[in-house]
Amino acid sequence: MTYRRITLPLFLVQEQRRLGGSGVFTALMTDICTTCKTISNEVNRGAMAGTMGYAGSRNVQGEEQKELDVLANDIFLYMIEQSGNWAGVASEELDNAYMARGSDGRYLLLFDPLDGSSNIGVNVAVGSIFSILRLPDGVDPSDERGYLQPGVKQVAAGYTIYGSSTMMVLTSGHGVNGFTLDHNIGVFVLTHPNMRVPEDTTEYAINSSRERYWPEPIRRYVRECVAGPDGPRGKRFNTRWIASMVAEVHRILMRGGVFMYPTDSDNAPRGGHLRLLYEANPMAFIIEQAGGLATTGRQRILDIMPERLHQRTSVVLGSKNEVERIGRYYAEADAAEADAADISAA
Repeated sequence: MTYRRITLPLFLVQEQRRLGGSGVFTALMTDICTTCKTISNEVNRGAMAGTMGYAGSRNVQGEEQKELDVLANDIFLYMIEQSGNWAGVASEELDNAYMARGSDGRYLLLFDPLDGSSNIGVNVAVGSIFSILRLPDGVDPSDERGYLQPGVKQVAAGYTIYGSSTMMVLTSGHGVNGFTLDHNIGVFVLTHPNMRVPEDTTEYAINSSRERYWPEPIRRYVRECVAGPDGPRGKRFNTRWIASMVAEVHRILMRGGVFMYPTDSDNAPRGGHLRLLYEANPMAFIIEQAGGLATTGRQRILDIMPERLHQRTSVVLGSKNEVERIGRYYAEADAAEADAADISAA
């Protein structure tokens, strides 16, 4: 029998040859693969590792950290220090950007070390999200201004999901590919080439407990979906909610859907809930490369010019036709509000 499996290292070498690369990207991804395999091992050990509880600390977001949050963050930082391939790093768990000591690397890593950590302890999928940027010329890698680049500037982005199997999903701007970790040989293997998001769907994901805060366009969209075959959409929709963005996006890549975490009346003072640089940008890059759309409801996420390292944003992403519909609802609501303001002024 002919052995035909393509490992991630082989895939990266083939892409390097095809695109005429220098090999730097292969080195960067090797670092991330090693990091995510280490985190996967810690997650899979579960309660046996004694790391399932709270760490007794809060991150820069004011969120209570789990022990695995802290451990995953430390694993990423250790990789940065040891590899010499990176100029600096910014993490959802750190207050400030972190410069890699003794490195002449020209790339920046932004990451959420363990997304969905509220699920730790109930054996539901969690994951790591990462984004790679070039260090602008003349910018110190410890200066957060180097990280404040719009999502369209990303060199690559991806996530690793630690579920029933460990999978890494990756894009460098030439489509999206998924790799499953073969624990027998310790290597990621290409199992999901050229992943695509179906343009239509009958699934949506949103935290319904926040309905009282939703903006009208989101309320309208969900109301129409819930109405089912007798409503304006004329078909049944299913609701999904895992409370792990990695798991939500992975499901959408596999079978379609739309994920919504809008800016609402409760989180508006913070600018939304999800972090632009660590969550929204890398996931938007992946979704767009797979044929879907990612917006705030009003604008393309990848076009947002960041102003702060821990900036938050509204997120609506997934199947193209559904995201476009939600965008129309936002536009109609904004037009109605403007008309009402004109009438009041008159």
